[in-house]
Amino acid sequence: MSPALNSPKEIHRWCRNFPGTRAQISEARQFVTSYLGDHLETDTAQLIVSELATNAIRHTRSGLPGGRFGVTLHAGSTLLILAVHDEGGSSTPHLCRAEDEDQSGRGLCLVETLSARWGVHGDNAGRTVWALISLTPADQAA
Repeated sequence: MSPALNSPKEIHRWCRNFPGTRAQISEARQFVTSYLGDHLETDTAQLIVSELATNAIRHTRSGLPGGRFGVTLHAGSTLLILAVHDEGGSSTPHLCRAEDEDQSGRGLCLVETLSARWGVHGDNAGRTVWALISLTPADQAA
């Protein structure tokens, strides 16, 4: 178990900003791993942050030269809130229907499947896309 999550009664918060480049998506995944350590849900959280960071870079001003995105993690003993903050853009994140021919937006279907809940706050000046991930309690992980 990561030192960040060593006490089941505490809530921990980690934040980090990243340059808005594709290379930083792997850095965001590593940030999640550093936070969760060998927790059972680390792979799920890595996949979700990868999808959300990719969307921030592809669909918002975060992906423009000099752009940035941020990742915030809040965790208690049984719940992780993973949020990606972007610099806004003209489109709003949304789920695509299966019959949509456009391949964009399919990552959010994955986020919806892997998380207990997800949502979006903000507007074209900047937004946060978040996902709630249920965590296996430390005493049940063994």
